[in-house]
Amino acid sequence: MKKRIAIFGSTGSIGTQALDVMRSHPELFDAEVLTASSNVDLLITQALEFQPNAVVISDQSQYPKLRDALSQTDIKVFAGQDSLEQIVEMETIDLVIMAIVGFTALKPVLKTIELGKTLAIANKETFVVAGEIMMNSALKSNALILPVDSEHSAIYQCMNGETTRTIDKIILTASGGPFRGKDKAFLETIKAKDALKHPNWEMGAKITIDSASLMNKGFEMIEAKWLFGLQAEQIEVLVHPQSIIHSMVQFNDGSVKAQLGLPDMRLPIQYAMSWPNRIANDFPKMDFTKYPNLTFEQPDIATFPNIELARTAMIVGGNMPCIVNAANEIVVHAFLADQIGFNHMPELIEEAMAQIDFVRKPTLDDYFETDRLTRIKLLERIKTL
Repeated sequence: MKKRIAIFGSTGSIGTQALDVMRSHPELFDAEVLTASSNVDLLITQALEFQPNAVVISDQSQYPKLRDALSQTDIKVFAGQDSLEQIVEMETIDLVIMAIVGFTALKPVLKTIELGKTLAIANKETFVVAGEIMMNSALKSNALILPVDSEHSAIYQCMNGETTRTIDKIILTASGGPFRGKDKAFLETIKAKDALKHPNWEMGAKITIDSASLMNKGFEMIEAKWLFGLQAEQIEVLVHPQSIIHSMVQFNDGSVKAQLGLPDMRLPIQYAMSWPNRIANDFPKMDFTKYPNLTFEQPDIATFPNIELARTAMIVGGNMPCIVNAANEIVVHAFLADQIGFNHMPELIEEAMAQIDFVRKPTLDDYFETDRLTRIKLLERIKTL
């Protein structure tokens, strides 16, 4: 039987590539639900092509346009943030691909896990904020969580047939972003358009800026902690400019497993969609003669302090990762709008870490309140710059 898939964030980078995989394997996958934040035109185009059971547009002002465009079809049309959480309850969904960026994905993520559904997740922020709640809920509901990020998919593949207790450490690789080798003085001069030019990957704006600032790697450390049940000291980051080795696992006997491939997000997306099977495709394949040199270096944490801010949040725990995530979302948005400079981002995140009340054992309500207060604080602070 075909696997019926709900893609949350179908108009974004991960969502459109998931549909590419679906387009290549119509005999294996059906689009059951497609959702978008506000890109109603692309959602209409996708819905007409893939004929899902239902679509959701988070921006309620776009509902009339979506409804009218699909009025001659059998596609059910919904709108609003609450609909994202409710649509997960459809019994016809076999797999949820969570490609929504940011904290707004948390409620549908938790609902998916609570219902015991299989979740292929490309959203780092939910793990950063509420990884413990997510994994505890998955234990209760027997929900399967499959990583879509290339780094965590690599670790997941390396761990196939292994046990967590045999891990010495995992090594997350980073491209280094567009400013690898630059100093802080140089970073004072760059604008958002410069930071959006990633050397290896094509991604959405938010994650591309996170890659440039190395915050994405900090978030990936926290995500790995929860996904694989690790301690902070078991998680290492290495800069690997070629982006061919997507991550590695070093075991307690000294052996190292690595997962390699071209920097193509369709590969980890397809792996999650087809799990537990591996299926063929016509994507470009690896030619090692074109990559005779694979190099590695330590990240420059003096120039890019975000990675250490995230590590500190991981070690401190409580609501500190939530503070870092909310602060990062605000400063990235401000940087993209040319309201602050590149170097302001880690400075403002560190301020938030020092000023927002720390909660050692937060509840879900505490996370939402922490997120709200951090955003208010940072927005006010940015106005003074």
